[in-house]
Amino acid sequence: MDRNARRDITDFAGVWQIRRQIEDRLGGVTGVFTGQAELRPDGGAWTWSEAGEIRYGSAPPLRAERRYLWQPRGVEIAVHFDDGRFFHAFDPMAAAPRAEHLCTPDLYRAAYDFADWPRWQVTWEVAGPRKDYRMESLCQRP
Repeated sequence: MDRNARRDITDFAGVWQIRRQIEDRLGGVTGVFTGQAELRPDGGAWTWSEAGEIRYGSAPPLRAERRYLWQPRGVEIAVHFDDGRFFHAFDPMAAAPRAEHLCTPDLYRAAYDFADWPRWQVTWEVAGPRKDYRMESLCQRP
């Protein structure tokens, strides 16, 4: 796909390899998630399903899974938790896509980067009294 062509939800369909680094500043530990995600149509929405392993420091790896619902919303993609609650939205064609989610009392801020499409990244900065971490996820085709 031409890097400058219009990108929409269908361009994210299929399987992605994920490598995620988590810097937990409150806990003083670093974690790494490696796994795969798949975005597939599911009725009126799309389901983003991730599965893999997460390892914090020298602890044994743990199985990790998560699921989100994606929906086209104009030029944006709206992301919902798997129970249907709204999480955030992003514009995959914006020069510097940003998003926020307030999970009172903590604030989640996302920065998406599609400059090296179809390899892309999302970085979350989470701050508040209960959480303080940075999470960088790199997604690319297998």
